[in-house]
Amino acid sequence: MTLSTPLGRLRIIGLVEGISFLLLLFVAMPLKYMFGMPQFVRFVGMAHGILFLIYILCLLQATLAYSWSWIRSLLLFVSTLVPFGTFVADYMILSKETK
Repeated sequence: MTLSTPLGRLRIIGLVEGISFLLLLFVAMPLKYMFGMPQFVRFVGMAHGILFLIYILCLLQATLAYSWSWIRSLLLFVSTLVPFGTFVADYMILSKETK
């Protein structure tokens, strides 16, 4: 994976965005609701939101650069809404693009 191609950028930001989503769900949210520490949700949530927007921009760029169908792009978008979805999408869809 490299940052010099739209696909490389999409794969890297997808992995980082997926990690931030998991941190938000499984670290920051429990800290907020179980231990009364809401400040972590604020920081992790903001970072995740920014990464999500960057992922959408990279997805749009890759869709245009590789002439992907709207179904593939929609599947990649929906994968960001499900925990572990970006990792599955990277393995099942994006890793096959580099071969």
